[in-house]
Amino acid sequence: MTLQFTYVRLLVSNFEACFIFYRDIMGFDIAWGDENGAYAEFQTGNTKLALFKQHLMAEAVGNANQPSSVECQDRSALIFAVDNVDETYQKLTKKDVRFVTEPCDRPDWGTRTAHFRDPDGNLIEINSNLSS
Repeated sequence: MTLQFTYVRLLVSNFEACFIFYRDIMGFDIAWGDENGAYAEFQTGNTKLALFKQHLMAEAVGNANQPSSVECQDRSALIFAVDNVDETYQKLTKKDVRFVTEPCDRPDWGTRTAHFRDPDGNLIEINSNLSS
């Protein structure tokens, strides 16, 4: 048996806002779908990013009667490599993205990073390698 990782699917409660965020703010090309649907895919390089209405997935897997969220620490993050964290930070800030961490070097990780959230609260990291 061979498993091939094809994409990440975010299960979102505000589909339209998330669609617009990934299309307009992050600048990803649409592979399938639009802001009026329940599912969409974006080209992000080697792996696609998909959005799906959270309640539809809950119905599909039989847990629609469970709470849709609980307050907790982040359980996942989307990580995007960029050429220059500071330049990307400035561009996204001009698009009204609110960062939860400003660009900073993380020597133990070997990267420079900054963090923000999409409209549904998903944590996103941009990073670039620190110079050797």
